[in-house]
Amino acid sequence: MKLLTMLLVTGKLSKVMMTGGTMVLSLVAYSWVFGWLYAAGFIALLFAHEMGHYLAAKQRRLDVGVPCFIPFVGAWINLKEQPLDAETEAYVAICGPLLGTVAAFVCYLLGRNSDNGLMLAVAYSGFMLNLFNLIPLSPLDGGRIMAAVSPRIWFAGLPLLAALYFWRPSPMLVAIAVMAAPQVFSLFRDRSSIATAYYDVPANTRIGYAAQYLILAGFLAVTAYELHRQLPGIE
Repeated sequence: MKLLTMLLVTGKLSKVMMTGGTMVLSLVAYSWVFGWLYAAGFIALLFAHEMGHYLAAKQRRLDVGVPCFIPFVGAWINLKEQPLDAETEAYVAICGPLLGTVAAFVCYLLGRNSDNGLMLAVAYSGFMLNLFNLIPLSPLDGGRIMAAVSPRIWFAGLPLLAALYFWRPSPMLVAIAVMAAPQVFSLFRDRSSIATAYYDVPANTRIGYAAQYLILAGFLAVTAYELHRQLPGIE
């Protein structure tokens, strides 16, 4: 009762209910298809990914909302205050897949050490989730990270997204393409749009983000591939 009163007084009860409520809703929905153990593990990895964004935004003193979940879509945090420059946006973006990868790797170690196939399957999903988010196309994390290097890299994200659609058709991929289209087309129309102060990032910072991106994407790709070979039931 004291905890409930404290939450009400501090105005945090609604935030707890938002995250907890949507998390439970997603757990129920995923459980119908995959079973509750796998669903719980996958949602925990989604939560870790979003908390990476949340903590990074808080560290950069941005006004940010708590994570929210939508079944079979994913999760997100609501940035009530947009970053003032591409470097800040990249920092918030990369911390999501970074923490998500750490969480997935912990699941992998637990599954490998206990020979638990379910835990390995959860880890594989986490690796693929974070790898998918690194496609260099905004609004995905990869596009926001690469914006600090050069928005022109978004052009490389288009064929990757198209290839992924032909491999695994999904309405979500179409939605991402629709959201990304205005920004990509703006680069075709006006190349000078990337010469604004927003994208004015020091060269050493650009190199740093490019290196972090490549290392993280490479690690996820190799680890997911190797783990896929250990799980013959995954197609």
